[in-house]
Amino acid sequence: MRTARKGSVEMPAFVRQLVKETEKRVSSFFKGGRGGTAEGEQQGEGEKEEVIPSPYLDRPVLDKLTEEGCARWGLTYALGSMQGWRANMEDFHNCVPQLGGELADWSFFAVFDGHAGSTVAQYCSQHLLGHILATDGIGPEDDPPKVKGAIEEGFLQTDKHLHSVARREGWERGGTTVVATLISPYYIYFANCGDSRAMLCRSGQVCFSTEDHKPYSPLEKERIESAGGSVSFQRINGSLAVSRALGDFGYKGAENRTPSQQMVSPEPEVCVVERSPADEFLVLACDGVWDTISNEELCAFIHNRLRVCTDLRDVCTQVIDLCLYKGSLDNISIILLCFPGAPQLSTEALHQEAELEDLLESKVAEIYDELCARGEEPELLSVLTVLASTVIPGLPPGGGIQSKRNCIISAYYQQRDAHKPMIPNVSDSYN
Repeated sequence: MRTARKGSVEMPAFVRQLVKETEKRVSSFFKGGRGGTAEGEQQGEGEKEEVIPSPYLDRPVLDKLTEEGCARWGLTYALGSMQGWRANMEDFHNCVPQLGGELADWSFFAVFDGHAGSTVAQYCSQHLLGHILATDGIGPEDDPPKVKGAIEEGFLQTDKHLHSVARREGWERGGTTVVATLISPYYIYFANCGDSRAMLCRSGQVCFSTEDHKPYSPLEKERIESAGGSVSFQRINGSLAVSRALGDFGYKGAENRTPSQQMVSPEPEVCVVERSPADEFLVLACDGVWDTISNEELCAFIHNRLRVCTDLRDVCTQVIDLCLYKGSLDNISIILLCFPGAPQLSTEALHQEAELEDLLESKVAEIYDELCARGEEPELLSVLTVLASTVIPGLPPGGGIQSKRNCIISAYYQQRDAHKPMIPNVSDSYN
């Protein structure tokens, strides 16, 4: 980012505070209480209660994977992903800016959000596109009904082959949601299976977004119950929080029912949007993003960031940090695709960004000095709390104060270093 004038700082105190702020958000359903015997059963003498490990860490893994690239027809893209609070990284992705051959002007991108392990997500990230192309429904003529059919059949074939591999190799647990886009010279095809989401921004506004597949949605719930399942705690049989996914074969055993009629359906919802010169950018992201930010907020935030950032990887990183600071407890993955009509770097926006960071630095200094003058310990949380209740003009739309938290933390540590008592040089006392 062009305005990132401050270096990154290790902030263990902030990480500890982040733990305190967000751990209360973790439901006891996940943190404990699921081990042990079933109701009505007695534990035998000498038997120990089963302890199910928490799926969450004591502190988040903040390392980020980033990737960038472009297509010859003017598309640029970046990926950002982070393990975060989850005990394991279960997200995978696939970025193919040019399919090659007669489809050289076509692009494919997808995010795979695994659950109960990463095996299914990894397998699908390697094979889904191949199964879609193998249907021979995609060609230079760009026929939307044929392309839609090819995508749907590709998902079903991927799930079928995955089941064969799972049985052969002795594993059938776990699944993955998928959100994907296939971009042709004339259309954008969206495929969604689960609760990851795609969003298209056009002329500064949300033009289209996919619908999440949740068990409590009326049509999804009807299918689940018809297949012999139930929905409780907004989950299938009180356990699985998505109603469509690849894998999850324990929910796909209803006899005399097609794959799309099972409790968990592998059938994607495929939508087609005609391309426009006004198309700006497209986002594919897992629910670790959408759990904390709305379509409109993310559209506004990215639109603003593109006017002050030259590196799309940095925009993805800022989105990840924003979601983390807003309380996301999941793996976080995002792919940002920018069309030729995307917002460009703006001198005015860069100036406003620099003014905002200067203002935040001065506010942090004022708060720090005021706390010191009152005899209070100017801890980071105290500074953040005061600043959060202060009106700050010019904050990034859709991001708010959380989107500038790294700048605030850097300013805080600068103040702390500046207020450290000076230790006299021993040699000066003899001069």
